Amino acid sequence: MTTIILVVGAILLFILLLLKYYPAFGGKLSKEERRALNQSSNFSNGKFVNQIPTSMNTGFTTTLSILRDFMGRNPKRRPDRPIPMETFDSLFIQGNKQAKITWFGHSAFLLELDGKSLLFDPMFGRSPSPFPLVGGKRYSGDLPLNVEELPVIDAVFLSHDHYDHLDYGSIKKLKDKVKRFFVPLGVSKHLERWGVNQEIVKEHDWWSEFEWEGLTLVCTPARHFSGRSLSDRNSTLWCSWVVIGKQSKVYFSGDSGYGPHFKEIGETYGPFDYTLMECGQYDNRWSSIHMMPEETVQAHLDVKGDIMIPIHWASFTLALHDWTDPIERVKKEALEKDIAISTPKIGEAVMIGSVEYPKSTWWRS
Repeated sequence: MTTIILVVGAILLFILLLLKYYPAFGGKLSKEERRALNQSSNFSNGKFVNQIPTSMNTGFTTTLSILRDFMGRNPKRRPDRPIPMETFDSLFIQGNKQAKITWFGHSAFLLELDGKSLLFDPMFGRSPSPFPLVGGKRYSGDLPLNVEELPVIDAVFLSHDHYDHLDYGSIKKLKDKVKRFFVPLGVSKHLERWGVNQEIVKEHDWWSEFEWEGLTLVCTPARHFSGRSLSDRNSTLWCSWVVIGKQSKVYFSGDSGYGPHFKEIGETYGPFDYTLMECGQYDNRWSSIHMMPEETVQAHLDVKGDIMIPIHWASFTLALHDWTDPIERVKKEALEKDIAISTPKIGEAVMIGSVEYPKSTWWRS
């Protein structure tokens, strides 16, 4: 019995030390910093909340069913061969006046607008996990760019602190190349722990509108949650982003279940020339925090989007559906509702303002 107690105690101590000192888990807000968050109307009883009730069933029966389904074999959850990519030449970022959007898989993309380079949710790691060696691997293996070779980036925008959007290794590689970080409330604490100069990090609450370098930027609502460890659920805010430039207006949904915020954003800031909308990693059991593909199309309509680029797919298996289901269902719904949809390969640019844009069904090859 003494041996068992010692072993259990050692395990618990190891877990506590890991949670406290392992850098990938990010930073922790102090009591004073948490109290300051009470100024936000989206902060209640020590946690951030959604605009509308958002339940995530974590009961025993549901959890058991999810574990059972994930353990089941479905070879179509991942591609059976390397997916095609376009080579991305990072040297064209500086000095190239052609406005464009380049998707790097999942939710990471580069928006070049009005001479500025804006990088969104730059998760360039091989696995969306605090322990990359044991997490699910990126479909493409490599990326169409070498992060170390990237030139100076004008700004990085983060939507929330989940591992498939905020990656410790990626930030460490990028932090000295970025002029400014724009993040939702609380997220700067992670960046601070990872050595990012806090003078270049600006936190924003929902509906925070501000001008920067000739662009109008807005931190807008999403319907989701946050957290990187066992004890920090909803301690930081999640969001979507609006970018309004001289040439174009772009909306990035972040991660979100369907909700009334899309119409609010469309009525306040729409119409948008381009929307980048999450369409993957869904399940009926967590549909309040990740849209079903048909809802993705409706959300695009709600924000008054013109051309939609579906994202949050084609990189990782984080749900139970076939890996091509998100894009196939979005395309089908978009066709029925007569919506323009662009389907670039990873690394392929969508030229802003051009009547031509990528439309291939490359995932069927």
